[in-house]
Amino acid sequence: MRAFVRLPHGQASQAGTDCAHANRSPVLTARDIIIDTDPGQDDAAAILLALGSPEEINVLGITAVAGNVPLPLTQKNTRIVCELAGKVDIPVFAGCEAPIARKLITAEHVHGTTGLDGPTLPDPTMPLQKQHGVDFIVETLRDRPSGSVTLCPLGPLTNIATALQRAPDISERIQEIVLMGGAYFEVGNITPAAEFNIYVDPEAAEIVFKSGIKITVMPLDVTHKVLVTPDRVQALRDCKTKVCDAMAEMVDFFERFDTDKYGSAGAPLHDPCVTAYLIKPELFSGRYINVEIETQSELTLGMTVADWWGVSTRKPNAMFMGDVDAQGFFDLLTERLARL
Repeated sequence: MRAFVRLPHGQASQAGTDCAHANRSPVLTARDIIIDTDPGQDDAAAILLALGSPEEINVLGITAVAGNVPLPLTQKNTRIVCELAGKVDIPVFAGCEAPIARKLITAEHVHGTTGLDGPTLPDPTMPLQKQHGVDFIVETLRDRPSGSVTLCPLGPLTNIATALQRAPDISERIQEIVLMGGAYFEVGNITPAAEFNIYVDPEAAEIVFKSGIKITVMPLDVTHKVLVTPDRVQALRDCKTKVCDAMAEMVDFFERFDTDKYGSAGAPLHDPCVTAYLIKPELFSGRYINVEIETQSELTLGMTVADWWGVSTRKPNAMFMGDVDAQGFFDLLTERLARL
């Protein structure tokens, strides 16, 4: 009798059931990723989760984009987070400083003036790479085997869309784009109709969603279910590590905005849903549907028009997540951050 072991990236491998093989674990290959980010406390959580999971995730580099705060702060914050994790060997690049066709909108009202308000963290000493972040994305995708690199945007999609415009050939070389953005049932968090990341650069989002690349979306419908409740914050503090203490302080700061706004039991941790999915995809469930981006209407600019119920004839283009095992997510986050 033969058994099949499911390996990462959908590969099936035969394994015998005799004693020589029964206790042999499948060989796991860490997934090569580029994180594109605009830190942001929840971005920091996503980066730290990735850096604490080297068995599953190999971070090739991190590109910063303007979003939650302007680019000089997002690239600085990215390096602060890497140094907090003790991962000063991760190359960090500055990308685009403004959306493709619009003025930048930021979110200091949520994340504070620095973007990482909460803990007191030292300025970074690790260098910012001289290469532009978009050029790094293009070069990496061309140099690596086709289909071996996943892009993980945690903020506006400006860097990703600019790379696709500058080098259309890379679209066939991307394994997958796993992004945080958009909403359907939860609608908007920056306008009545739009989620922040998509709203900041809807033209970029439209380019990405029309690219034909495999896309997995972590919308507000999922992220609003992963709430940092007091007991979950305490679990971070109980780890008694520098990283977990800093994350607890970050959450303490930005949860005030969400609890006041939504009356919820805690703040949602949006961005680490992306990296959690790469580690334990079984935590999430959703539907493969069509998602279009509104770029014209003043009322609904940046809306992700998600055909959840399949009422249009438009071809599906994204796996749109709708549910999550919230406690499983926080157990994973706490365990991996405690490693750092």
